Amino acid sequence: MEEEQELLSRILADLEEARDSNSSSHTPSPPLSRSTLLDLQSILNADDAADLLDQFFSRLSSKSLSPSSLLPPLTSAMDSGPISISLLSSQAYLSLLLCPNSPVFTLFNPMWFLSLLRSLRRALKNPPPGVQGDDPPSSSGRAGGLKRKKARGGRNTRGKNDDEDEDGGGGESQVRNAKLFYSVLEKLGSVLDLIHLSRFPDSLKSLVQTVVEIPVLASETLGSSSGSSTGLENLCSRILNRVLKPEHGDQGETAAELLKSLTPLILSVKSHSRSFALGFVKNLVTGLARRIEGVNKACVNLPRYLVTKAPEKAEPRGLAVEAIIDIVKVMEVNDQIVFVEYVVKMSEGKANLRILAVDLMLNLLLLLKDPFGLSSDCEPEGSWGFKCFEALIQRCSDSSALIRARGLSNLAQLVGFLSSDDRNHAVLRRAMGFGEVNMEKGESRIDDLLRRRCMDEKSNVRRAALLLVSKLTAIFGGNLDGIVLRTMGMACSDPLVSIRKAAISALSQAFRTYSDEIVITEWLHCVPRLIADNETSIQEECENLFLELVLDRVSKAGSDPRLHNASSLSHSESHKIGVDRKMELLFPDGVLLILKTICDGEVTPWVKKICSSLGKKERLKDVIASSLQNIIRTSESNWLSHSMPIDKWTAPAGAWLLLSEVSAHLSDAVDWKFLHHHWRLLDKFGAANEFDPEEDLTHDEGNKNSNSVAWVGDRVFLLQTISNVSEKLPLEPAADLAYNLLKRIEDFNMHSTEVNAHVKALRTICKRNAQHPAEAETMVSKWVQEVLSEAVNILENYMDESLRTNNDNSLLTPPRSGIRKSKRAAAASRQLAETVNAVQTIGSLVLVYPSADMSDVIPLLYTIITSGNSDPKLSKLPGPVVPVKETAPSLYIQAWLTMGKICLADGKLVKNYIPLFVQELEKSDLAPLRNNLVVTMADFCVRYTALVDCYIPKITKCLRDPCELVRRQTFILLSRLLQRDYVKWRGVLFLRFLLALVDESEKIRQLADFLFSNILKVKAPLLAYNSFVEAVFVLNDCNAHTGSKNTRTEDSQFSIRGNDESSRSKRMHIYVSLLKQMAPEHLLATFAKLCSEILAAASDGMLKLDDITGQAVLQDAFQVLACKEIRIQPARGSTADDAGEEESSGGDGNGMSAKGRAITQAIRKSLIQNTIPIFIELKRLLESKNSPLIGSLMECLRVLLKDYKNEIDEILIADKQLQKELAYDMQRYEAAKAKCAAAYESAASGGPCGTGGAGFLSPKDKRVASAVADKAAEVTARSVLREVNSGVPTPPLSAISVPKLKMTADATVGKSGGSGLPSARSAEVLESLRRRQTFMSDDDS
Repeated sequence: MEEEQELLSRILADLEEARDSNSSSHTPSPPLSRSTLLDLQSILNADDAADLLDQFFSRLSSKSLSPSSLLPPLTSAMDSGPISISLLSSQAYLSLLLCPNSPVFTLFNPMWFLSLLRSLRRALKNPPPGVQGDDPPSSSGRAGGLKRKKARGGRNTRGKNDDEDEDGGGGESQVRNAKLFYSVLEKLGSVLDLIHLSRFPDSLKSLVQTVVEIPVLASETLGSSSGSSTGLENLCSRILNRVLKPEHGDQGETAAELLKSLTPLILSVKSHSRSFALGFVKNLVTGLARRIEGVNKACVNLPRYLVTKAPEKAEPRGLAVEAIIDIVKVMEVNDQIVFVEYVVKMSEGKANLRILAVDLMLNLLLLLKDPFGLSSDCEPEGSWGFKCFEALIQRCSDSSALIRARGLSNLAQLVGFLSSDDRNHAVLRRAMGFGEVNMEKGESRIDDLLRRRCMDEKSNVRRAALLLVSKLTAIFGGNLDGIVLRTMGMACSDPLVSIRKAAISALSQAFRTYSDEIVITEWLHCVPRLIADNETSIQEECENLFLELVLDRVSKAGSDPRLHNASSLSHSESHKIGVDRKMELLFPDGVLLILKTICDGEVTPWVKKICSSLGKKERLKDVIASSLQNIIRTSESNWLSHSMPIDKWTAPAGAWLLLSEVSAHLSDAVDWKFLHHHWRLLDKFGAANEFDPEEDLTHDEGNKNSNSVAWVGDRVFLLQTISNVSEKLPLEPAADLAYNLLKRIEDFNMHSTEVNAHVKALRTICKRNAQHPAEAETMVSKWVQEVLSEAVNILENYMDESLRTNNDNSLLTPPRSGIRKSKRAAAASRQLAETVNAVQTIGSLVLVYPSADMSDVIPLLYTIITSGNSDPKLSKLPGPVVPVKETAPSLYIQAWLTMGKICLADGKLVKNYIPLFVQELEKSDLAPLRNNLVVTMADFCVRYTALVDCYIPKITKCLRDPCELVRRQTFILLSRLLQRDYVKWRGVLFLRFLLALVDESEKIRQLADFLFSNILKVKAPLLAYNSFVEAVFVLNDCNAHTGSKNTRTEDSQFSIRGNDESSRSKRMHIYVSLLKQMAPEHLLATFAKLCSEILAAASDGMLKLDDITGQAVLQDAFQVLACKEIRIQPARGSTADDAGEEESSGGDGNGMSAKGRAITQAIRKSLIQNTIPIFIELKRLLESKNSPLIGSLMECLRVLLKDYKNEIDEILIADKQLQKELAYDMQRYEAAKAKCAAAYESAASGGPCGTGGAGFLSPKDKRVASAVADKAAEVTARSVLREVNSGVPTPPLSAISVPKLKMTADATVGKSGGSGLPSARSAEVLESLRRRQTFMSDDDS
């Protein structure tokens, strides 16, 4: 007892001292010392604390101190003392409240309670050094369990030294402070059972906020790995649960305040704090909210509140969506449906809400149970999932590219998830509009959506659309839309690598799923060609897909055991099924269709390239060759089983072609007996299917026997296969085959496609079966000279006969009988066919044996190609008088082609003949000949680049050839030469290529788009910028930029001259295509060049506005300056579209981006300051001439005022007169335009005469229309300039007078009697623009 009394005495002494010092100095009460707080806590922790406290209060009364006098020094210690003193005072205060017989209402005060809460915050915000350690306080070490202090020998005085060493001293003090903090939290929770905070709403609010902040501050102070975080979060949860008791006020309001305070934690990226908040909310939703309506209402509204507070950046937004879904999942079903309806409505709100709704709808449909109500009896259309799904589809057509892309990708993910359950297929098809054909567009809603989104201007949208297509293949049901497939095929040529990969994946997925003709055809036309792509990964993907989807499928079909039992069907059953149907049953999965499509001329080159690449990498397997042989054998046996004549049989189309390609790398897998059998078969019955020579010369495919074409093609590919495996041939069969081939060559009666194959096969067999190279060379030379000699004899005989016929026709003799004439004509036709074949054979021989003697051939060919020439020197040469081009055009064409092959082998001869080839290319009226000459000149360019370089402009004229084939061939060949640097982008070449962008042929337009957007953008990035202004002049056939007055007829055919709508739209398409290839700095420079070289030239009189071409150039410049492609959008960090493009990118380049934006803004400002004076001067010039171009100028100026409002703002603020002028001119222009529109509408509505002309308006109608137009113009002008002025109001119309530009006011007065001629404007502006540095590069292509 003596010890307790001594403690009470010391505490009373300290309180008296605090009272005296407070009364004398009138300052806040000094805090209690550490020793006093420990003494007080010892009394409160004693076993007889109630009796001691009674004694303490009695002694307080005896000294004229009330119980509340203890609180000021306590709260002072909480607020101003060190952390340990603050926590000790908080512990003592709470212990006082919890002590039995304590005057709770006397001791509790809201202000003192706030001091307690502040001490808790201070303990975590300002921890002592070293408190961030990971040593958790022991569970038994709580402050409330501190042992009772023993009596001290002397009374400790309150001083500096007493308060300084409580926070120092290392780990022991840290553990002591942590124990104190836990003790205070536990006591705080117990105090809430005694004190009802319903009368103190501010205290309740502060308590909630403080307890919510404790886990956040603790994770920062103690570290996320601290073991004490869990216990701390449990303590905070218990306190918050006690706050929700009815004693502390309305539970619904308290819950709302509590959830509002938890919102920052829920939306934070810190895992521990976020987990604590979400765990508490979910427990609240599943517990108290189920029993109390007010709490349930607050919990139901929480997801909506989180939606309004969700951040806009991608990663935090994703965490917000995840948190919202976690909360919604534990809610009641009815509450979930209400929230879904809210999300559906939210999907039509602002951009930030729409993007959030798109993510929420995906997660709701993925994570909530039974979204379509399939387990109940209700219709799926009425379910919440169906509405949500429809809303998500609508967002796929959102105005924001980011939302469109996110909607499509989410829809693809959703379709992939839901399609795994067959029950959802019908619902998905109904929701996406399968089978619901739009009568106007002729396609379903989903097909229209996919078509538009696959051609979207934003790359991320196109990528997401292709991903959706690949996911939808499982539920299309074989009804793939042709337009969608073609769009996917076009995407395979997209400039972006990611888009091409996505398109390949989507198209290949459709190929795996369906074997329809439309799918197979589109895949084979689009994917194999990517073997020539610049991206190595795409080439590898192309090889892998061809191996999987074509070769493996063919191998599987050809090695099927059912093929061996194909002949087991009875004769009657075989006849019932039919030949073609039986083949389809034997080879399913579209194998026959695949082989047939491979024969397409646009597919074959890429298939050959892929097979060659796979063979070099040793990825081809023997089973491929074996399967192709089995397919051909099965086809033959199936044909014979139907008692069909063997001479009418042909192998499945494409089988021999594919075998000829793979046999080059799989020679061991090809059976010689198989080849020998089919060669004898084709050679024996080939004569019955040969072409009639006359039909072969007419080039009329419609008159040819399709079976004959197949036989010829099979022989060609069979010969190639034999050549590939010739090393494996036995000696005797190889000699027989060589003799047979030579005999057929010497007969000169083969089809044109067979000649090269026979010659190459014979050479290959000779080389591979010779003992040594010299022997092979001798053998080849011998038979080549023999064949040449016979071909020369045939050619000479034809020339003699032709000369004799011409001489006979020149004599006046009576006409012969009709029978004799027809026999002679038939003989002449056969002789011509033999001669053409002989000439073609000569060309083939030159290619396989370039050193052959052509001295006898060249004069004969020269005579043919120069027959009918007007040159008197050439007319003296022996030869036909009538041009061969007229009597035998096929021979004429073949002679040019053979001469080209001879020139390729003889470098000395080509120098003399190249001018002749160019001359014929320019004047020939035969499209096949022009096409062959273009190919020949391209070969000359590769072999003799320097000789052909000067003729490139003449070759480019074929880009405007009337024949589409010639134009396309020229474009492809020149493009390849340019890519391989045989031809340079200089002179008129680039400008002439521009016309291909608007060619009549869709195929040429696609090739041009790919060239400019994919190849040139990488190979010559500055080409579009450097040639843009010149292109404007050339396309309009205007030579003002060159200073020449003579019209250049040579370049006129490469212009799109005219001011009609069609011509303007074509030119604009070319301009836009070029602008899309430019970097931002080049766009700004192009803007400046257009102003300085076209607009300034027009205002100076250098560009004649009286000439229609000059007007067209100026109008095109206005349209380009006003188009959106030339504008650089300013960086707006809050816009959704900008975020969509950069959402997935990191923040490493923020500094460089900011620097780039600053430079861009400075250039824009300088640019527009120099541009506006040019526009003002040019406007006055056009007004003085009453030019129709004033409308284009005003439209362009209106766009500039809106798009460059930040830059123009400074000009208008500094020059009020200019602002008035712009407002006045803008109003006048808008009024005139509105009057025309009003007059047109009034006339269109039907006048008294019903003629619908503007001239029939009554004066009253005209006045009404004029008044309406004036009002509309006033509103338009005000709105434009109000945006520009950023809040500076436009002056009232009454204050606007006729404007005069200050800088030219003196020059415009009276110089020409008010005639309105242009003034002598300051030359400094134009001179400064001319001196402007351009963005040229030394390494410009």
